[in-house]
Amino acid sequence: MKTAIVYWSGTGNTEAMAKAVCEAAAAKGAEVKLYTASEFAADEAAAYDAFGFGCPAMGAEVLEEGEFEPMFSSVEGCLVGKKVGLFGSYGWGYGQWMRDWQDRTQSAGAVLVMDGVTANNEPDEDALAACRALGEALA
Repeated sequence: MKTAIVYWSGTGNTEAMAKAVCEAAAAKGAEVKLYTASEFAADEAAAYDAFGFGCPAMGAEVLEEGEFEPMFSSVEGCLVGKKVGLFGSYGWGYGQWMRDWQDRTQSAGAVLVMDGVTANNEPDEDALAACRALGEALA
């Protein structure tokens, strides 16, 4: 299973989650590549069977708008029938950004492998364990 883990992180919290997802998917035998949002281009999406997308909640519980949102918008049309897992950290609110993102991803035709994984600020061991489970589900 060829898998791309694509994330944006301002504080390192979502980056730590991305690494846990990546390591678990690789341990289960997936061919995994880790990208930041600015490194991933929509024309690469067709080459992957599965995706892990990570982005923290920003502002009024939205995806990061400078790099992540434009990248995600550009790949949405390539997600039909693909396995997708979502993850990210937040410091306020109630996780509405993740619920909205899950709905959006399913509307794009993706197959969510499990509910999105969230961490309140720095991921604790429970959040990292959930990230590992997400990576295994993607593999």
